[in-house]
Order: sequence, then structure tokens, then C-alpha cells
Amino acid sequence: MAYTYDYPKPSVTVDCVVFGLNPEHTLKIMLVKRGIAPFKGEWALPGGFVRLEESLEEAAKRELKEETGIENIFLEQLYTFGAPQRDPRDRVITVAYYALINLEDHPIHADTDAADVAWFPLDDLPQMAFDHQEITQVAIQRLQGKLRYEPIGFELLPQKFTLTQLQKLYEQILGIQLDKRNFRRKILKMDILIRLDELQTGVAHRAARLYSFDTVKYQQLKEAGFDFEL
Repeated sequence: MAYTYDYPKPSVTVDCVVFGLNPEHTLKIMLVKRGIAPFKGEWALPGGFVRLEESLEEAAKRELKEETGIENIFLEQLYTFGAPQRDPRDRVITVAYYALINLEDHPIHADTDAADVAWFPLDDLPQMAFDHQEITQVAIQRLQGKLRYEPIGFELLPQKFTLTQLQKLYEQILGIQLDKRNFRRKILKMDILIRLDELQTGVAHRAARLYSFDTVKYQQLKEAGFDFEL
């Protein structure tokens, strides 16, 4: 059946803000260098147009894989951006997603219409195409807010980590200095970490105890009304 519309139809795109943590505890965002117009040669968030036969999340995962090689990660919808002049090509509404990954677990490579792909520290981001600067800031604010009431930070860490690594991650994201003793007391009191019979290896300083996140225990506590707050 054919349909006619009284109003012009905007195009829909998806954009992905992917956060990653490197071994030096630096929080970074992945950007692609555009290989096509508009904004050819400029850095941007990975993303693209939604196809008629796919859902928004399917489009986001496809674009992420096509442009950067990253796949099999959990994406969460962030916000919808629809300023009339945000895209010089047409009336384009974009739905943004964000993800948290351990940078070392996901090697990246540029593909399709991306000329390059790279990780950038939060405090040294380049000028971005479209309104991707605004989208990135909204994603950072969402990450900071959610980190205070949900243990999403563990997705950025290796499977085995030290309490110092965990604290530095929180300090990186929140942009504040945390009291070491108070932080450790709070996180250990929650009883959501597994204390491993392992110590760090290959470090010049005294090797620290390793821990892992107890996903099963956290889910049980969450269902019982547990309130995660640091």
C-alpha cells in the first residue's frame, strides 16, 4: 500500500560515544576521521544513517563495527538530538548511544567511510564535526551521574584489578580527588568484590591485592533493594 505524507520526513542517524580505559588509567573516547563530505578530514563520533529494515540499536552496532571494527558490546541509549541545522545535508535527527569498554580488549581499525580511528583523552579532545562536541558532553555528564548510583565502572576495568585502579577510574570520570581510606572502606563494605588470592605482577612497587567484581552477588543485592552509592 502506498502512503502519502503532508509533512516532509527527516532522516535519522545514530552516533556512538564509546568510552575506554587504557593501562595508565586514562579515560578516553573513540573518534573516527571522516573520509567523506561533509566535514571530510575532521574527527567525529562513529555513526551513520539508519536503514529502513533495522532498529536504532541494530544501526548503531552496525555502524560501530563497519567504521571501527568494534562489536559485541553493550550499548545504552543516551539522548536524541534534533536541532534543525545540526547537519548541513538535510533535516537529520540523531539518536546517540554510549558504551563502556576495556580499551585493551577491543582493537580498532578504520573501515568504510572512516579514514582513521583513534582514542582521545577526555581532557584533550579535538574539534568535532556536526554537534558531536555537545553529544560527547552529554555522554560524559550521564557517565558521571550514573557512576554514583550504579557500578558501571567495572566494565572499563580488566577482569582482575586493584583497589587503586578502581579509585583512579572513579577519580578520572568524576574529576575529583577521593580519600583513599574512605573510598576503600565504602567499596569493601558493599561486599560486591571478590578478594582474589593473587597479587599484581610486573610492577616496580609493592604488589597489590587483586579483586574482581561479583556480578552474581550484585544482582542478588540489587533485587533485594541494595543502594549502590559512593
